[in-house]
Amino acid sequence: MTAPQEPFSRPAGSRRASSRRAQAPVVAVVALGGAAGATARYAAGLAWPSPHGAFPWTTLWVNIAGCAVIGVFMVLITEVRTAHPLVRPFFGTGVLGGFTTFSTYAVDVRQLIDDGRVATGLAYLAATPLAALAAVWLAAAATRSARSAAIRAALARRQS
Repeated sequence: MTAPQEPFSRPAGSRRASSRRAQAPVVAVVALGGAAGATARYAAGLAWPSPHGAFPWTTLWVNIAGCAVIGVFMVLITEVRTAHPLVRPFFGTGVLGGFTTFSTYAVDVRQLIDDGRVATGLAYLAATPLAALAAVWLAAAATRSARSAAIRAALARRQS
């Protein structure tokens, strides 16, 4: 026997369908942003290719740059100005998620180790997440500092 339903409740299936419809724009903007970010990462690889067996500088710098932009972006949309609800999934998850490439980083580490460059591979393994976290922190701190300086300058102009 089934449990009685409340007189005005929706069936479970329609709640799921409604939830999927509500998530469709988010999925769409993440996909579009991801395509743009991955295209930019691919272009960086073409512009600054790492020869087979060489240290993967392009991947390292792409990850550091992407993480720095994440630091700036998060401060801007959480502390400076409220953004449209789809901006964060589009740019943060999509564009920057597609641009940064920690899967390629993992492949690069394995390739360095397989090529007999174990110390370099392990150093790269440790340095990348540390550099990425430092980039987020430094960029966020610099953005907050610049925002504070701009506010102080604006107040000084008003007082004079």
